[in-house]
Amino acid sequence: MEFRKKALSKLQSPEELDVPVRFARPQGRLALAVTVAVMAAASFWGVTGTVSSKLSAPGILTHAEGSYLLQSPVAGQVTDVLVEEGRAVSAGAPLLTVRTEQGDRPVRAVTGGRVTMLFARTGAVITTGANVATVERTANPDDPLVAVLYVPGAGASAIRVGARVDLGVESAPRNRFGVLRGRVQAVGRAPQTQAQIASFLGDDALAARFSRPGNPVAVLVTLERSATTRSGYAWSSADGPPYAVDSRTPVTGSVHLSAQRPVDWLLP
Repeated sequence: MEFRKKALSKLQSPEELDVPVRFARPQGRLALAVTVAVMAAASFWGVTGTVSSKLSAPGILTHAEGSYLLQSPVAGQVTDVLVEEGRAVSAGAPLLTVRTEQGDRPVRAVTGGRVTMLFARTGAVITTGANVATVERTANPDDPLVAVLYVPGAGASAIRVGARVDLGVESAPRNRFGVLRGRVQAVGRAPQTQAQIASFLGDDALAARFSRPGNPVAVLVTLERSATTRSGYAWSSADGPPYAVDSRTPVTGSVHLSAQRPVDWLLP
């Protein structure tokens, strides 16, 4: 009760009404001014500034027409392998000879290209439909490479044609040679199934790897050329690796997305 009486007495006492009220100390006013300035700067940046982001996706270096998996039309024992990996072949060229009950039969290339992988070996017994080789479709092995990235469907809609792409190449360590430079040439219209990816790459294992998170969208990336590097392509480092980069080399691409204003994130 004593505290309450003192409080009532103080409220009823008029003798201190003319004493000025101190709202804040100088330090408090400084902190308030700084806070207001920071908020104003943040608001200005939110409206006029931009933020860039990247989308990362796995992919592979290849030629634009892709590859196909050559399968044997006959069953029997392989008696002769007529080509080596890396060799260019023309359409209809024999790749190996298989001894069947009807005699020796050749297994021929369906279209011209470059043999990138051989599965059949001399002496092996194969069945009809067995995989014997992977052939990359290309009229000229010196045709420029492209990169194909397999982007999860939800992220592909943010990618624009012409966007810059940085490609980390598995055979060229990034900390020594930097990244390969490229630009988005095309974005697929629909997600691809594992079977579609395998048909383009000629490789079931790669197709399973790229489609593991779900059916991805294929993004075609052209590589920037350079006359001053050994590989013939532009790198973030001055020279890039002192050797050529090969088709079917795995890459990881970082696609530069369109810059956005921070205020756009708050708007519906």
